[in-house]
Amino acid sequence: MSDLDFNKGKGLIPVIIQEEGTSEVLMLGFMNLEAWKKTQEEGVVWFYSRSKKRLWMKGETTGNTLLVRSVAVDCDQDALLIQVKPKGVVCHLGTKSCFQVFEEKKND
Repeated sequence: MSDLDFNKGKGLIPVIIQEEGTSEVLMLGFMNLEAWKKTQEEGVVWFYSRSKKRLWMKGETTGNTLLVRSVAVDCDQDALLIQVKPKGVVCHLGTKSCFQVFEEKKND
């Protein structure tokens, strides 16, 4: 994989997490270079917490980890799309996805 550009986001890149098979978007997180390296080495998704200012592995306390299935980088090399096999629910609120429908457009 080509070199990722962590400079644009001041050391962080956004990471979209998508379920393999269904392509449902499960969450959005951020990685720094260290989180990216740990994700590659361990095969589970690691993030950088902007609020806690530290690395964290999704599921480190719940066991609901994200097993990496594939990784795609965008054309500017400053964002990732990672397809995963989730082990349990993804959202800390107990739902499958962190995204909930806010508003549906009606096509009339």
